[in-house]
Amino acid sequence: MPSAEALLPRVMSCAARLAGIMAAKQTPALLPLCHPLSVDEVSLDLELTASPPSVEITARVRCTARTGAEMEALTAVAVSALTVYDMCKPLDTSMCLEAIRLVKKSGGKSGTVVLE
Repeated sequence: MPSAEALLPRVMSCAARLAGIMAAKQTPALLPLCHPLSVDEVSLDLELTASPPSVEITARVRCTARTGAEMEALTAVAVSALTVYDMCKPLDTSMCLEAIRLVKKSGGKSGTVVLE
């Protein structure tokens, strides 16, 4: 059986992924004036790095609406990151969240936007 230290990254990753998916679906309830979308798919990838200790979170949201789903993706990343922070704060009180940004989107009035 794996040790608690070995299981922590898996448990944290699963919890953060689930929190992000739930948040993406609740975006209109969290952000005033954000219109509700029928979200077809939400996926989150968490990449853990040992040195320096960090987690890179990427969200992808798909919907069939005539609009982009960037607010849902950004919300998913933010809540996923907050979940990681909450689970790791007993281990490191100096953590910080940074660089939540849009990398690519398609759909909506602005069409396809690639920023990275």
